[in-house]
Amino acid sequence: MTPTSPHILGAEFVCAVCHVVVDLDATLVFGCPHVTDTDKQHVLHIREAIRPLRPVADSNPFLSFRKHLTVDAFGARVGLAEQERINIISATNKQIEQICGTGFISTPITRQDRLSDALGFSALGGVWVKDETHNVAGSQKARHLFSTLLYLLMSEHASRVPWASQAQRPGLAIASCGNAAIAAATLARAVQWPITVFVPESASHTVLATLQSLGATVQECRRQQDDAPGDPCIHRFREAVAGGAIPFSVQGTENAWCLDGGRTIGWEIATDLDFVLDRIYVQVGGGAFASCVGSAFKTSGIHPRLHAVQTSGCAPLSRAWDVAIENGSARDAGARWHECMWPWEQEPSSLADGILDDETYDWISVLNAMADTGGHPIVAAESDVVRAHEMAHEYTDIDVSPTGAAGLAGLIQNRSLLADNERVALIFSGVTR
Repeated sequence: MTPTSPHILGAEFVCAVCHVVVDLDATLVFGCPHVTDTDKQHVLHIREAIRPLRPVADSNPFLSFRKHLTVDAFGARVGLAEQERINIISATNKQIEQICGTGFISTPITRQDRLSDALGFSALGGVWVKDETHNVAGSQKARHLFSTLLYLLMSEHASRVPWASQAQRPGLAIASCGNAAIAAATLARAVQWPITVFVPESASHTVLATLQSLGATVQECRRQQDDAPGDPCIHRFREAVAGGAIPFSVQGTENAWCLDGGRTIGWEIATDLDFVLDRIYVQVGGGAFASCVGSAFKTSGIHPRLHAVQTSGCAPLSRAWDVAIENGSARDAGARWHECMWPWEQEPSSLADGILDDETYDWISVLNAMADTGGHPIVAAESDVVRAHEMAHEYTDIDVSPTGAAGLAGLIQNRSLLADNERVALIFSGVTR
């Protein structure tokens, strides 16, 4: 193995399904090498160790937690000096700030007193909310994508790409109807990288207008008669990637690098709170968000119960949890993918429309995190989704969207099972658009 700097612990990927190990030395690796046209059910996870978090003092989490990020390990592995890696992160962050008015910042987590009182918690317990609505592009999605962008830029700086110049870059591609699409288009615009966004017919006019203002190419995806089950946007996205586009996605199955930068959210919570957190409720669509939070908590050695929240209008993760337990265990269920996870049969529907993924693509790691911490999935009734959005606006000052507040719906549904002195965390992850 190539000599590496002492901090590189997450310097390889391992497939959670077939267990193949993928070293960082390979060029432009995004997914398991065993994926084929007929077998796409693989996902690379970062092989990591539990170690103390040692952030440096910087408001940018990608600098503060740089030595814990796999993308920084990659940069070191391919020969980029430490200052060069820091410069790439800093310069790109400034370019992003010029586009959207803010670069990446560590977001606050605070006890929401009025919300805690409304939910009946005691002064010893309560609800702490991490507010991601003021971060890049108004949600947590940009964190996932920024580690991918850094991977691409570091690959370019190290001459580890097949294109000779910026003008020859292949286009980026993403399938999304909301926050992830806007985050991807924002980052792409910042570095002048062409991007195509595959959106459903139901995409809002506000989202479409924002994407167009950012210079993205938008392709509306209708379900075709010969499509396999699942999201037609994902089908069209995969066709674009097969044609040479770069998967700039927030599904770990399509791009393992998105599971790197999202961990900064959990690391911030772990370092900002000076008490034991009992539970955290995380809204789940494709699953990368909850996957990263669970992974961050594991590597930092804290273990609040993780509850993954979906809506009654689309809940493939809860179904996978039940099936996995029935046929063995909720943990390490990757080899049982066909038995546990398949597309939601009904037309997904909910006010929280940003978590209506037909499949929970990163379900394996989310099940692992819940099993490891004593958590479990929650399927929130639509009435609780609506109430959560109302309560978020009534009892906090955060302008969060229904999707961004969906974790609260899980807490509302689960509240009667909690002691009044429990300390609970939520992440409000998307601004109202």
